[in-house]
Amino acid sequence: MSNSVYAVETTDLTRRFGKFIAVDKVSLNVHKGEIFGFLGANGAGKTTLIRMLSGILAPSSGQANVAGYNIYDQTEQIKKNIGYMSQKFSLYDDLTIAENIDFFGGIYGLSARILEERKAALLQKVGLADFSNRLTRDLPLGFKQRLALGSSLLHDPPIIFLDEPTSGVDPKARRSFWDLIYDTCEMGKTVFVTTHFMDEAEYCHRVSILRDGQIIALDNPRALKKKYGKSSMQEVFVHIVKEKDLE
Repeated sequence: MSNSVYAVETTDLTRRFGKFIAVDKVSLNVHKGEIFGFLGANGAGKTTLIRMLSGILAPSSGQANVAGYNIYDQTEQIKKNIGYMSQKFSLYDDLTIAENIDFFGGIYGLSARILEERKAALLQKVGLADFSNRLTRDLPLGFKQRLALGSSLLHDPPIIFLDEPTSGVDPKARRSFWDLIYDTCEMGKTVFVTTHFMDEAEYCHRVSILRDGQIIALDNPRALKKKYGKSSMQEVFVHIVKEKDLE
């Protein structure tokens, strides 16, 4: 790994599917310990970008380093140094909460002692300690999202990718989940969040607005609102998109 202050660095990162360009020459530097948001409508390129940075999807061109590792030929090292929570709930409904955590602990190669220590701590952290023996299928969606986050943290990765983590949950559950994201950041983790909820952009240290695979704005929410004379990120987003439509 490098000694860079950045958790992620990309230069002209691009992904094509045939003639369609899903991610178009994205360049960014994300500091360690930052909550960095990808904000955009469905189809803007957020998930494709996350999948490339996670080592799941190969780029068509451009460069990127994640946790100090090259995205082309060091994907296995990248996967060991990240946690990934996909849009679709990916744990096992027919297992209990505790059994799901045990399963993923085995995948991550954790020893029995370390797994038990981390399982207890994570269940407490995500507020599921009293429900460890419940089948996952019986949990409310907000609880399932907490379990998915806890599982992505089990191997103590420095970088966490959360792809639409609060999609489908009610506003109270979303706010509770963001409290967990802040707690995760305070542990020294770098957290990437994709979202189409404009209010969630307010919670990020910095946010990038994506449209048609391109970053059309990038700064902290306060600076973006000041720049465009708006009171909310919702208004900023609408204004910027309208500007692009007129070009």
